[in-house]
Amino acid sequence: MELKIAPVTESFAAEASGLDLRQPIGAETASEIEEAMNKYAVLVWRDQPLDDDQHMAFTKWFGPLDMGLLNVTKKPNRFKHAGFVDIANVGIDGEIMARDHSTVTSSMANRFWHTDSSFMQTVAIYSLLSARVVPETGGDTEFTDMRAAWDTLPDDLRTMVTGLVGEHHPLYSRILLGNTYSDEQMASIPPAHWPLVRTHPGSGRRYLFTPIHVHRIEGMSMAEARVLVNELIEHATQPQFVHRHRWQAGDLVMWDNRCTLHRGRRFDYTQRRDLRRTTTMEDPAGA
Repeated sequence: MELKIAPVTESFAAEASGLDLRQPIGAETASEIEEAMNKYAVLVWRDQPLDDDQHMAFTKWFGPLDMGLLNVTKKPNRFKHAGFVDIANVGIDGEIMARDHSTVTSSMANRFWHTDSSFMQTVAIYSLLSARVVPETGGDTEFTDMRAAWDTLPDDLRTMVTGLVGEHHPLYSRILLGNTYSDEQMASIPPAHWPLVRTHPGSGRRYLFTPIHVHRIEGMSMAEARVLVNELIEHATQPQFVHRHRWQAGDLVMWDNRCTLHRGRRFDYTQRRDLRRTTTMEDPAGA
């Protein structure tokens, strides 16, 4: 079997086919997938009904697991493998959770433009999201190309943001939803600091790195920083930069967290939506 790539646009998002991801892929094929990811940043695989074992085995071809906040929250989950993030409105009992359940309301932060684990001290590379059950309508996921956003950024903004460093905190997006946290809770998760302009190692292209998790920028007032982040997100999420994925059961979507933002779209919370995600990171030992 041979990897096939059908680009959605010349340089962003592509449909991948030709492989059965339930089977081991081998190092050569993994390298080909990485090459495609370096160009397109988002790969959509249709008709890949993976179980958790197969999903995890495929993930591990692309680096060590990024645990995000899983080691911090240590909440009970439905999975036998450590490293799965539950993107579902389904509880550990298998039943649909009430729409006002704290897990459901907290997960609504996924509807802001973000990138996975930007609030960690390590660099998240790829996320792999598998759809097991999807609602009849809604629940799409949108992705935007932060390399194209940089390429088209006005000169004055380029000058302004170059050299700036953003502080990322995972609870900031929840605060925007009205959740409140004590100083002790905020301090229990140390923030991460990343430049607003970075270079993608696989393609050599520069990109904006301004997810919603940026709640401060060094050298700016809180108000100025938040207005700037909103302005940069508005620029980066213009329709010409965005790919919208309409989920089907059996889809696997893989994206590069370093140079994309994504967000989930609304759906009927009384309908089952069961997706699960793994994420890889740069090997700290090789950094």
